[in-house]
Amino acid sequence: MEEATGVIADFIVVKALQDGVTVIGLTRGKDTRFHHSEKLDEGEVMILQFTEHTSAIKIRGKAQIWTKHGQMDSGE
Repeated sequence: MEEATGVIADFIVVKALQDGVTVIGLTRGKDTRFHHSEKLDEGEVMILQFTEHTSAIKIRGKAQIWTKHGQMDSGE
């Protein structure tokens, strides 16, 4: 029997289009809470995924986001 890895979904890619883009992971469960955050500078790329602990990802600032559903932009 395979051991569970905690991975629930595909990867999400975030590319910062300005300095100071914040990527925040939010928890699963009864109460949603912040559990991790990262600051990205312009041009930096972060690859993310949902897990047994992460139910949502919040992005603040101007960034490009790629998912299996397509590409979108955040910020102004």
